[in-house]
Parts: sequence; structure tokens; C-alpha cells
Amino acid sequence: MDSNFSSRPQKLDSDELNQQQGSLLVLHNDEINTFEFVMETLVDVCKHSMNQAEQCAMITHYKGKCEVLKGELNELKEIRKELVDRGLNATIE
Repeated sequence: MDSNFSSRPQKLDSDELNQQQGSLLVLHNDEINTFEFVMETLVDVCKHSMNQAEQCAMITHYKGKCEVLKGELNELKEIRKELVDRGLNATIE
């Protein structure tokens, strides 16, 4: 049996849990940008394929928002800033 094994699991607080699971970059719908612009921006900034960018744009349009990336908070902050600088509405959750 592994000496690091414990029959009593540790409870993680919400910050520890979020760090383990990663953060989400969420794109929000707007009535300003075209589908083409949103798709081109997702390809350029988030490194999506054109198909993936199209799907995210459609989900965002019909559902109001779409999770476009999952990753480390610091990395997502930079990507979010670039999306916002280009006129898109994005948040990190």
C-alpha cells in the first residue's frame, strides 16, 4: 500500500479547487460584431480552427455566451485582454 494514501480525503477550498480545474474564458454575445469578425478573432487570438470558431460564434449568438478556452488564469487574462481590445465581450470564470 502507498505510504501517501489516506483513508480521509482532504477537503479543498474553492480557490484550490479552481486552480486544479482551471479557469474558463467566456465569450458573450453582442449586437455589434459580425460572425465573420468574431470567427476571425477567435482563430487569430485563441488559435481555434475555423470550424471551432464558427461553432463558438453560433453558440454565443443563440445562447448568449460560450466557453471558448480553459486554462491557467494568467494566460487567460492576456487572451481576454486581446479579445476586449478587438471589441469583443469576454469574461473569465
